Amino acid sequence: MFCSLKAGDKGKIIDISHVNHLVQRRLLDLGITEGSEVCVKCIMPFGGPVMIESCGQCIALRRKEAVQIEVEKL
Repeated sequence: MFCSLKAGDKGKIIDISHVNHLVQRRLLDLGITEGSEVCVKCIMPFGGPVMIESCGQCIALRRKEAVQIEVEKL
């Protein structure tokens, strides 16, 4: 899960099947698939979003959606 990573950590996405179907579709449209490497740029306080970088682009995910994505730390 993204919660196990800290800002600056890199990880590989293992499973996105637990996330809402619409969010899965958006991630796939952005090129974030299972096996993609991501870097956590920052984690906003007070339950805010998580900013990640993948394929040279930064995106923000709601924390409740980010915790549903399984990530392996690299």
